Amino acid sequence: MNLANWLVKTAKLHPDAPALFNGSTCCATYAEFANRAAAIGAYLQTECGVVKGDRVAVFLSNCTEYLEVLYGIWFLGAVAVPINGKLHKKEAAWIISDAGAKVVFTKASLDLDADVRVIATDNETCQALYNTTPLPNPAPINHDELVWLFYTSGTTGKPKGVMLSSANMTAMTLSYFADVDEVHSTDAVLYAAPMSHGAGIYNFMHVIRAARHVVPLSGGFDADEILTLAPELQNVSMFAAPTMVRRLIDRAKARNENGDGIRSIVYGGGPMYLADIIEAVDVMGSRFIQILGQGECPMTITVLSREYLADRSHPNWRQRLAGVGVAQSVVSVRICDAQGVELPTGEVGEICVSGTPVMVGYWQNPTATADTVIDGWLKTGDMGAMDADGFIILHDRAKDMVISGGSNIYPREVEEVLLQHPNVSEVSVVGKPDPEWGEIVVAFVVADGVDAPALDAFCLDQIARFKRPKLYRFVSDLPKNNYGKVLKTDLRQRLEDED
Repeated sequence: MNLANWLVKTAKLHPDAPALFNGSTCCATYAEFANRAAAIGAYLQTECGVVKGDRVAVFLSNCTEYLEVLYGIWFLGAVAVPINGKLHKKEAAWIISDAGAKVVFTKASLDLDADVRVIATDNETCQALYNTTPLPNPAPINHDELVWLFYTSGTTGKPKGVMLSSANMTAMTLSYFADVDEVHSTDAVLYAAPMSHGAGIYNFMHVIRAARHVVPLSGGFDADEILTLAPELQNVSMFAAPTMVRRLIDRAKARNENGDGIRSIVYGGGPMYLADIIEAVDVMGSRFIQILGQGECPMTITVLSREYLADRSHPNWRQRLAGVGVAQSVVSVRICDAQGVELPTGEVGEICVSGTPVMVGYWQNPTATADTVIDGWLKTGDMGAMDADGFIILHDRAKDMVISGGSNIYPREVEEVLLQHPNVSEVSVVGKPDPEWGEIVVAFVVADGVDAPALDAFCLDQIARFKRPKLYRFVSDLPKNNYGKVLKTDLRQRLEDED
């Protein structure tokens, strides 16, 4: 099924319903939204030569045009390649090349192959797109055909393209209604987190229900802006990283407010401290829902409902709040040992998941696919244990990934950049717990004749700002085992000893 059918249906049933908002200002009804998407699809087809199955990249910060472009891509049966707007332009260019994208929508100046068509999303260009004679209907899409190619870094630091089909996205969408939250036509989904990630794919259920889609004027997360905007909009829902929740609560307390106008905050993308979620519920009430997902099984591994988050009567309520909830309805979840054998209740192992939302595989990477999905079970790389009631507690990550501000940062990627500096001989990157960001990136560097500001500038020329180390520790050597492997546990212990 073509995902654009949901938009077409809603536009027919509720043509005058307000759809797209910049702040509190409506800039398109559902009829206008659908017509613009159909026109963008036609432009891609007639002016750019895009055909069904071609990849079209979207390298934009949050904006209402983001949704119009996505649905335009799907209208003609092409595959959307969303790219985090915070990435460095060199990183974005690599993804565009690897995906074989024929077109990219962006406001950035990118160094791309000559055969990639760049569409700048300025007002003049958008108007030209809107004025194209729209496609009459969305192209037919089979359930197993790709619609979303999401790039997520692996342990090697090289991004991998996660292939998601129409069936994957449909299962994720319907599971939201079954497990996460209901959506009403009076709701307003607020895009404060990147639309290239979880926040963006939560658009579907709100399109189905003819709800409002709101991009804050800041284009991102600003706690004061949200607390001011929510009472005006009313019935606001949003996806947020745990660090966003922490900042929102801090500002609500400072303003002596309780989140008026916010109906639901779905959080995920990193660990939530127990004390933080307890305080969040105390300050803002039963508005919070936790989900566990990853690009390979988007938003649909586990859920901890608002009812469980607000419950203080169960004898295990603290343990439950410290965990990530129970399996969502469209998946099966189990805890396995290194050989993939399911472990008994309470034992720690790798969280594995199977079901319709699990990815088709990694783009042009059958080896990585075979290593990650075994007999239909996705190895998540997260370690945890399941209690007798099916609640899962996270214990650690099998990988050395750092989660800072809800964004995944892979140490190897940062290390490879730093090692390109002529004065750096060795480097090892680890995460350090941080009350504001969840974790921050710390680089232990063996170098001569270079300081932290110089390395910081070097990183900023190669990778996204949020990936660069926030702390540098210059050392004479790195601790290693007998096989020459750097002992990152020792480095983490050094950081802990500093505090």
